Amino acid sequence: MPDSGNLKAVDASQRPDSQSQVRVYAMPPADDASPVEIVQGYLEALTSDDPEFAMARKYLTKEASKTWDPTVRTTVLENGPRQGTSLGDENESGRSFPLTGRKVATVDKEHAYQLDDAAYNQVIHLTQQDGPGGKEWRIDRVPPGVVLGQSDFQRIYWSVNKYYFATRSAGSPSGATGGGQEGLVADPVYIRQRIDPVTETVKALLEGPTTWLKQVVDTRFPTGTTLKSGTRTLAPDDQGKLTVPLNAKADTANQERCTEMAAQMLYTLQDLTSSGVEEVELQRRNGSQLCVLSKDRAESVASRRTADHPNFQYFIDDKRRLVRMPASSGRTTTDPVQGKLGSGEQPLRSAAVSRDEERAAGVSLDGRSLYMGSLVSETPLGKPEVRSKAKSEEDGLSTPSWDGRGDLWVADRDPKRPRLLWLDQGAGEPMPVEIANLDGRIEAVRVSADGVRIALLVKKDGKTSLKIGRVERTGAKGEQPAISVVELRRAAPQMEEVTAMSWAGGSRLVVVGRESGGVQQMRYVQCDGSMPASTTLPGLTGVKEIAASEDERQPLVAHSDDGIVRLPTGAQWQTVVKEGSAPVYPG
Repeated sequence: MPDSGNLKAVDASQRPDSQSQVRVYAMPPADDASPVEIVQGYLEALTSDDPEFAMARKYLTKEASKTWDPTVRTTVLENGPRQGTSLGDENESGRSFPLTGRKVATVDKEHAYQLDDAAYNQVIHLTQQDGPGGKEWRIDRVPPGVVLGQSDFQRIYWSVNKYYFATRSAGSPSGATGGGQEGLVADPVYIRQRIDPVTETVKALLEGPTTWLKQVVDTRFPTGTTLKSGTRTLAPDDQGKLTVPLNAKADTANQERCTEMAAQMLYTLQDLTSSGVEEVELQRRNGSQLCVLSKDRAESVASRRTADHPNFQYFIDDKRRLVRMPASSGRTTTDPVQGKLGSGEQPLRSAAVSRDEERAAGVSLDGRSLYMGSLVSETPLGKPEVRSKAKSEEDGLSTPSWDGRGDLWVADRDPKRPRLLWLDQGAGEPMPVEIANLDGRIEAVRVSADGVRIALLVKKDGKTSLKIGRVERTGAKGEQPAISVVELRRAAPQMEEVTAMSWAGGSRLVVVGRESGGVQQMRYVQCDGSMPASTTLPGLTGVKEIAASEDERQPLVAHSDDGIVRLPTGAQWQTVVKEGSAPVYPG
């Protein structure tokens, strides 16, 4: 019996070794298969690694096979479809079987994951038809798309980030982060991981951004660009070069636009860890070269992470100063930051460091004032940039957050006037942000590095949930834009209470929370609400705050009962200092 190690929750429907080492092969229907066996065989065939669902179609009549489109929708059920009792037709020539279950999500034709907790109620109808050996049962009416249990979905599908350029909007002429490069935005989708994932990922990229994100991103591929007719599969050569033949829509792209197209494709394919793509060559319809882009040159064209790799990790020490420690070394010694925020002259409760690590915004100990300070000079703090009228120290201003455009965000949690505020380049008059369909009070704010998504902890009726919204900027060019957050959607739905969160990649967050009836845990979640398998992190007692970098190689940092701790890759939690709070990375 094991006498040490962490506890891990196991899904009752999960098969042993249900991840990459398991492959499922569908079997054809037996000659004398009963209606029950036909339905069971069909449902099992949907969980196989059959590229075109050819085996699943053997359970359908020819007419049903022609009309059934497995790509229209994938419905993910909590414990798989439950098959009900057969209902015979009046003339006994047909059979109907109800399929029921509880939905977790659907994956639409765009490959986008969408949470859905409604009941699933469908019917499969069978009829008898003439076969080689006499009468045989086949399905003539089938539910739309594919239906799977959650554990099968996690085994079959991969979450892949497609990359598109942030829209050049009002108040942000470059869409970049100060380095002159265009910033790329991650658009997560799900593809079948063993069915030619390189080709399927390229096709998904060419189809354009998903509906939820397309309002704030652009693709450099001309409208209507697809793979050249007749292209069935794509694979890199021995040197990692992938040649992609495109149709005539891409023929007129100039060199600059083509290299941007190639950057989108190269970064997207690098999220496929097994792809081995080091270089992309795009070809015209006639087979001539359009452009070539290598992995080494991609950073000069576009930045996948719209923030530089951080130099330091930051937190508030026991003297209420902003201090820092090296981000990429094992050294845990800390030093006060340069400038007034590191002097202790103004006691701090929390802080946020700009992504260039030259400025910081600090919230006063009583939570009512936000100060802006330099990290490269001894410039005086001056007057507060934001003031809250909250009476209780438990309310007041949240920890601020910088986006990749250099703008600052903070929530005022004053119960009488709760609001989300935006400061253009971290200065000037705080502007209230309109939030569509916000139901509750914002407790915490984290803006993604790309600046087009915002994560909010929203409290209602004593419970706090994680919401992801899309940031839209409108207004005339050269004028200060109007900022709004739209289409809020829930993430981490399995957690009844979310207490802390941080962006941890282009489309990923790390969250701290508690499931219904469970204990506190930390997990990675996708911004679309999906929670990939095996994302539970090593246990830690009493986590109050968490910080992660968009550079996924950097360790997590947390404020827990053990003080300020961090989690290097492949290691356990290590204590940095016993006293401290509010850990943050730049952003």
